[in-house]
Amino acid sequence: MRRYVILVSALIMQMCLGATYSWSVYVAPLKELTGLLQGPVQLPFSVFYFAFPFTMIFSGYVLKLFGPALCAVSGGILFGGGWILAGFGNNHFAFTITGIGLMGGFGAGLAYIVPIATCIRWFPEHKGLVTGLSVAGFGGGAAVVSQAAGMMINSMGKSPFEAFTLFGMTFLMLVSIAGSVMKNPPDAETRNEKRLPPSGIVACGNFRILYFAMFTALAAGFAVNANLKQLFDGVSINAGIAAVSVFAVANALGRILWGMVFDRVRASSIIQANLVCQATLLFCSFFILRSEAGLLLFAFISGFNYGGVLVLYASTTARIWGVRHVGQVYGLLFSANIPAAISPIIAGYGYDYLGSFTFPLAVSGLLLVFPVIIVRKQRNILDSGTAL
Repeated sequence: MRRYVILVSALIMQMCLGATYSWSVYVAPLKELTGLLQGPVQLPFSVFYFAFPFTMIFSGYVLKLFGPALCAVSGGILFGGGWILAGFGNNHFAFTITGIGLMGGFGAGLAYIVPIATCIRWFPEHKGLVTGLSVAGFGGGAAVVSQAAGMMINSMGKSPFEAFTLFGMTFLMLVSIAGSVMKNPPDAETRNEKRLPPSGIVACGNFRILYFAMFTALAAGFAVNANLKQLFDGVSINAGIAAVSVFAVANALGRILWGMVFDRVRASSIIQANLVCQATLLFCSFFILRSEAGLLLFAFISGFNYGGVLVLYASTTARIWGVRHVGQVYGLLFSANIPAAISPIIAGYGYDYLGSFTFPLAVSGLLLVFPVIIVRKQRNILDSGTAL
């Protein structure tokens, strides 16, 4: 029964860690309070997606050295504490950037890898499904947070900074408690496992293919997620919040369903399918984003496709490098978030300059075409089951 307790705890952890996905709920009120434009208000989100993956590069080693419980609890304290610090942003927006961006990113980087690496060890026969389940909360939690934030700001009259403080205290408590449950199977000895040299991992052709494909998919997802409420100019407050929630729920659903399919097909095929689906949606955005219903449809499909990104590449890593090295290899692969984190800012500035997201979204879709071609040509490398 312990592995199911760990799986449930993983979901609770990830529901808290995924709160930054609700960022677009705060954009409009923050612009009004601070006087900042669309691009600068995206800084906490973008900084988070620099600090988060940067920490992931080292978190696999920390996980092996100190174990999953200590790694998760430390991450929870940093993450929750960062949101509490962000509550002082009414004094200066730098507190919000530092709290949610830097501290939150460092904390998420330490804690995020724990449920993935731990749950795969407990369920090695279902890598795709259990990876999807263990990280589904990261997407789905944003639905709960966005609804709660919308109620606080629009119904209760609280500022985003007051909401940050309340969420921070909640996250600190929940992630720390759920993280304390994390433990490897009794027969898993991790301290003495051989650590792969980072240079050797990066030198592998299949790692470089996965990195580029993941970067383009993440960049497209970030550009949509961080600016979601502003994609349709005529959207009402309630419909905008609903779109964020729809994206989050679809994100969680996508992680589970894409993971289930992954266990039954070749890695190259499912990765290509995911990239093509998202590219097609972005190319059609001009025709879809013409009403609130279109925004909700766009949010659902985009969230569903984006959810696949956060399970397919982790599962492919486990299939190629084995469950023992998931934490280390996926930590390096996850650093694709760092260059991808620029996309919300670029898309935001594109909107400030052009008055529309049509062109930024089309560029994101075009970028996805290149990894589709590469993955198709190099599919034998990805499907070899060994690091090449």
